[in-house]
Amino acid sequence: MALESNEKIGTLIEIIRKSQQIETQNDTSLTEEQPVKKNNSKEVIRGKPKSGRFWKSTKERFSSVNKTKGLKADFQKKTALRLELKRTKDLSKSILEQIKEKEIQRRERRRENIKRAAENKQKSEIVQVITNTAKLKRMKKKQLRFIQKRDTNKTVQDNK
Repeated sequence: MALESNEKIGTLIEIIRKSQQIETQNDTSLTEEQPVKKNNSKEVIRGKPKSGRFWKSTKERFSSVNKTKGLKADFQKKTALRLELKRTKDLSKSILEQIKEKEIQRRERRRENIKRAAENKQKSEIVQVITNTAKLKRMKKKQLRFIQKRDTNKTVQDNK
């Protein structure tokens, strides 16, 4: 039993030593790779931003940003696009003109209706001509408020 337990202990010690050797090899390989990464990459290790917005990327200067010129369309596609754009602009202009025209017509109709209503109101008024001006001096203030001056000659001629 003593031999069996010694053998088990021995195997366990060997396993532990092997695992320690593997860990030390990994540690050395990691330490060797890290300086290489720092030299190759331009990214600087950043801490957590003060605002707490970890998704914010570092800003680059505009001069350092590489922009690519897009694919150039051929002449036929360009002309087709131009014609389509012109057509849509013409269509939108015509629609806007129609809307403006309708608005102008609506305003004109409103003015005509107001004018016609004023004329009808004036025609339907009951008029009493005051020939004796002395009556005006006898009237009370409240009655004088309702009196309006009108040119009756025009209405008389229209009625004839």
